[in-house]
Amino acid sequence: MPGIARKIVICAAIDGLIIQPLSPKGQRPLQPVRVRYGDSSISAVPRDQLPDTSTPESSFEAFGILGLITVSRLSYLVSITRRQQVAQIFGFPIYVVTEVAVTPCTSKADADKSIRRTAGHLRRQSAHALSDDGESSDEETELSIAALDEVEDAVMEEGDSRHDSNSNRSSVAEDVIRRRGSYGRFAQSWFSRSGWTMDQRRTMGMSISSAGSTAGVDVDSAASSVAKVPLTDDADTQTPVSTLLPKLLRTVKVLFGSSRSFYFSYDLDITRSLSQDAILPRPDVPLHAQVDSAFFWNRHILQQFMATGQESLALPVMQGFVGQRTFVVDSQPPQQDEPSAESVEMSSLTAPGSLPGSPPPGRVRDSIDLRPSEKKCLITLISRRSNKRAGLRYLRRGVNEDGFTANMVETEQIISSPTWDKSSPTHSFLQIRGSIPLFFTQSAYSLKPVPVIQHSPESNYKACKRHFERLSRHYGELQIVNLVEEHGVEESIGTQYQKNVERLNEEASGGDQIPFEWFDFHQACRGMKFENVSHLLLRMKDRLEELGSSIQEEGELIRKQKGVLRTNCMDCLDRTNVCQSSFAKHMLELQLKEDGIDMSAQLDQETMWFNTLWADNGDAVSKQYASTAAMKGDYTRTRKRDYRGALNDLGLSLARFYSGMVNDYFSQAAIDFLLGNVTAKVFDEFESDMMTKDPAVSISKMRERAVELCQKRVVADVSEEVHGGWVLISPNTANVVKSWPMEEVVLLLTNAALYLCRFDWDLDKVSSFERVHLGNVTHIKFGTYITSTIAPSHMDEMRNVGFVVEYQPGKSNVRRTNTRTLSTRGEIASKLGSQSSDSAKQQSAFVNFFSGKAKSPAIRKLAFKAPYTDSSVAVSGAGPRQTEIQQVVTICAEVERLALERQLHKDGEEARSIIDRGDIISLEAAKKNTGLLEQLGHSIKKLVWG
Repeated sequence: MPGIARKIVICAAIDGLIIQPLSPKGQRPLQPVRVRYGDSSISAVPRDQLPDTSTPESSFEAFGILGLITVSRLSYLVSITRRQQVAQIFGFPIYVVTEVAVTPCTSKADADKSIRRTAGHLRRQSAHALSDDGESSDEETELSIAALDEVEDAVMEEGDSRHDSNSNRSSVAEDVIRRRGSYGRFAQSWFSRSGWTMDQRRTMGMSISSAGSTAGVDVDSAASSVAKVPLTDDADTQTPVSTLLPKLLRTVKVLFGSSRSFYFSYDLDITRSLSQDAILPRPDVPLHAQVDSAFFWNRHILQQFMATGQESLALPVMQGFVGQRTFVVDSQPPQQDEPSAESVEMSSLTAPGSLPGSPPPGRVRDSIDLRPSEKKCLITLISRRSNKRAGLRYLRRGVNEDGFTANMVETEQIISSPTWDKSSPTHSFLQIRGSIPLFFTQSAYSLKPVPVIQHSPESNYKACKRHFERLSRHYGELQIVNLVEEHGVEESIGTQYQKNVERLNEEASGGDQIPFEWFDFHQACRGMKFENVSHLLLRMKDRLEELGSSIQEEGELIRKQKGVLRTNCMDCLDRTNVCQSSFAKHMLELQLKEDGIDMSAQLDQETMWFNTLWADNGDAVSKQYASTAAMKGDYTRTRKRDYRGALNDLGLSLARFYSGMVNDYFSQAAIDFLLGNVTAKVFDEFESDMMTKDPAVSISKMRERAVELCQKRVVADVSEEVHGGWVLISPNTANVVKSWPMEEVVLLLTNAALYLCRFDWDLDKVSSFERVHLGNVTHIKFGTYITSTIAPSHMDEMRNVGFVVEYQPGKSNVRRTNTRTLSTRGEIASKLGSQSSDSAKQQSAFVNFFSGKAKSPAIRKLAFKAPYTDSSVAVSGAGPRQTEIQQVVTICAEVERLALERQLHKDGEEARSIIDRGDIISLEAAKKNTGLLEQLGHSIKKLVWG
């Protein structure tokens, strides 16, 4: 395998940013690389052109390149400046990224300024670590993203100085409400530094290692210095720069750096499990070409490096969790209690030998202290988060059209000898979690939101089927463990899930059945009796042992796990983690029993090393999806539950509620951009609407399906020939050109009539339609159609265009409404059928209903606005699209042609055009008519989310 540079020097040259890999001793020098200013093209650099880096602040060292991001034609290099070793596998270190640098590639002046700032920041951190520890620790420091002087100012501004330094208590209300900033996205410490003492954290079952390490740090103030550099010096090449660019750069630093959620190895493929027998990569293939793409999180931003053959700089990183503990077991335990020093103890990570940069040894007894029947074991826990439907709670739920689900995590538990001795068996046990594979949403504005199922039952089934077919190909046999409520708000989605799996099993051939175990966690464990999870374990024990685990011995895979348990609750966080840890504990005991160790016979059953490891895993996955540590973590750590744990969970619920409303919308847009799911236009869209769309949901496919469905439901006369169908924007009130809100509708054009179909996009149903006979069309007007002035894109007169069709009411015009109740419970039969032959009395009733029994006007109108054709959703191979004005002109011309054919004319009289060009709503009129509430609402959204 081509070597990956373990250390890199970054400096600025006249024509580009220089990345110089430092070669290990005894290896040939690695080729330096230049990222050119402006166009950000990547090329090799002759060694005689390397700049002088002898000046202390002219360069800085990094431990790897994460990638290159480009927004508004401005590029930024993202590099790893701090890392910490968290584990070792087969003697090779595994690191977590703890800090990154974002260096502009716009001009030499910008690059020099940023490099000097980064170099000074790293030098101060090293000096601080030296003064604290007595020795430099570049690879192990846990300092935060902010420079020390900025951190001190930020802490003072946040109000810590108002508290007595001897005070060691605070209320939950203070931590959650007044100091809610510490609950923000990717916060390293989710309680304030003064909020919880060490003893309180231990009592509550919280991880002690992170207590107070970075609490109170104002990440934004530190990152803002990076974002405030001049964006471009060349006036001829200046382009509009998104005002959200500084916020994006801060998000990049927090996401990749201070979140401590990205892991990497220079020597191993940590994206693959031991059961795949591929964790040791092939030496003749670059590492980035071997890793599992589902867990390769920086693939998109590394694309330019990989495309130019820069294998030494292409370092894949994985989001998730990696943790490790050693423990002692006795194959022949004494029959009576002995001093506690001989008991099983929890330890921190210990690495065999003297690996450079390894964490210090823990409290596990040295080998010379072990009895002949005792031995050390190593437990390694790896969680891998999929990037296929990546995102945040409430913004990424359920499944997409390709069968990928939100919060899909593969968790592997490995039991080995501390030295990874090949003669000793190495056990691997895999589990997976993921959102319920249905199309559904939940509101972020409720502590107990009701899930709303979207789209038709058939669409849900197809996506569910694709999901399980993919899992079966990858993992083998499957066992579903569903933890949602059997009664209450979660029942509807759980029932639909079960029905889809039952249908899947009915259509499956042979033994490809997927057992479905529904365990109502809340009902079974009500009253904080989480020990009742043992009932689920008893039900799943035989299935667990049937699926088994993988065993590797002498470097060969001698047994492979037959399949996996797929566990879910609504978020796949808290309930899921409790149950998965229970399954893993059972498999641990089973694996050790195969090696001659009976865990039930051990003197000390307080396996805190196991509980803490799984609780840390739950916290990591929860922070990445829901912004806070996992709830029910006190039980996972201590196997005890009391009122303090319940109060802690209340605080976490409030924190999740706050993050869901405030932080997640922009963070979701940033994640989609960094993964390559959307283009940089997503930030312009976000700035306009203060919302984020789901790029996995194909808008074009949804619109095509809607047009097809409307055509089947509303065109009753088989003799009518459909000439076109479009999804347009229209007022939600009849006979007006503006209303609030506007909505997407389907416009059908046949050789006889126009059909305006109002559509329920969640349920894929036609809710109502209006038919206008073409012979009654009297006038068509197209032009500027501005309905809002709250964002610059809304006021673009070239993109905001539409048309108005005026017609004379007549008996040939029809309106129909689907009055049946729309519900997510059960299948909704709402076929509209052929309804064109209703009596005049029924028609009059519908007219009265819509018009409030008022007399119909002489001329009525239908208003349509073209949706934006240029979207941020990244579509490969897409051809040229019509502009908004081209689409409007095309539709108007076709309507006019067919309308004139239907209208009566005197013999010899030439038909006159019925199309005029003019403003529907001009920019000036829109500015006058934009309501105060509309402006206020957008301003509040921008203040909160932007």
